[in-house]
This record gives sequence, structure tokens and C-alpha cells, in this order.
Amino acid sequence: LCAAILVVACGPDPEALKAEAAARAAEAEAKAEAGAAAFDEAVKQQNWALAKAQADILFADHPDSQAAKRVRAGYDAVAKTLEDSREAKRTAALWSYDTQGVGGGLQRAASIYAKDDVDVDGKGPSKVRLIFRDHPSWGRSSYLVLQGGDFDCYRGCRVQVKIDGGTTKSLPGSRPDTDEAIAMFIEDDRALWAFAKDAKTLEIEFPVKGLGKRSALFEVGGLDPSRLPGW
Repeated sequence: LCAAILVVACGPDPEALKAEAAARAAEAEAKAEAGAAAFDEAVKQQNWALAKAQADILFADHPDSQAAKRVRAGYDAVAKTLEDSREAKRTAALWSYDTQGVGGGLQRAASIYAKDDVDVDGKGPSKVRLIFRDHPSWGRSSYLVLQGGDFDCYRGCRVQVKIDGGTTKSLPGSRPDTDEAIAMFIEDDRALWAFAKDAKTLEIEFPVKGLGKRSALFEVGGLDPSRLPGW
């Protein structure tokens, strides 16, 4: 009996346990609030990668906290903004810009390779390039360049330009009679430039000697129009 009395007497104090649990909960919530504050600061600085990382840590460590519930409400928007930002950087990096002195003036060019290589000569896929050029003497032009094969457009042709996988526009094309480059001009350069500025993708179908029609898809969404002023 004495032993039983001693065990009961020495047992944990319910009030002390309750106070200890409350203290642990308060400490956890304080840490959660610190994580939420770090998330808020990253959003304020528009550092979307850091904001998402802070939120992910908060959700992993304190998923049921009030701070996590508040941050979760804005999480999807931050994740979407981060995804869009990364995509914008990726597509911007697809473009190359060049400025050089030519004949007393400046020649400016913007160029991009097709997303996938295209078989234009029956020997396997190769690169297709789209170029916009502003020449001090020849003016503005837009054209496709192949690494092999040839365009079937010496007497003029039509190219089909599909915008963002939907609307298709027919534009005139011509293959200059020269061996300097395997190039075909898309004569309505202003229209093609306007499409490139506003679209995410342009798919251009063009005629190839001996192989009929071929198509090249260009991810043009990252174009910086300021690099060709006046267009």
C-alpha cells in the first residue's frame, strides 16, 4: 500500500504536462511564423524560388500550423509565377542577337533555331534557323536557313505559318539564286515579325526539293523586340 501511495505521489503533474505541451506548441507555432515571415519577405523581394522553398519547408515541418494555412493560400500563385519566370528565361535564351558594322551602318539580326531538327535532304534531321535581319542597305528581311538540302522555292512559293498551334497564315516565300547560303526569304517580314512578337510558338511549313513539305517549330515567346528597333 505504501509503495502504491508513493507511485501515485511521484507521478507526473497533469497541470505541468499541460503547460509543457502548450509551451511546445507555442514554440512550434513561433518557428512556423518565422518560416511564414521568410516566405513573405521572399515574395516582397519577388524571389519566387526562395519563396517556394520557404513554403515547402514550412509545410514539411509545420503542416498543421496557422502560419502554414495562411501561406498555403498564396502558394499556388507563387509556384505559377516561378514556373512562368523560368519558362521566360528559357525561351529568352533560345534567341541570339548580333550587331555589326556593315557599309557605314549597323546590321542587326535576331535568330532562333527550330525546337527539333528536321530532315530536309533525306540524310537525317538537321538544324533549321529563322532569322530577322535589318541591313543598312538592303533593309529588313526575314528568312529560313538550312544546313543541307534545298528549298523548292526558286520561282516563288507559299509558306504556312501556324501561330500557337492554331491560326494558320499563308505568306509568300522566295529562294534567291545564290549558293552563298541555303536560304529562303519569307517576303512579308513585317507580318512574320508581328506574329513572333505576340506568339509563344510559330510552326513554319516550307517546300523542300525532292521531299515535299517540311515543318519547323520555333519557340519564339522569349523574343526581345527592342533588339531590332524600328520593327
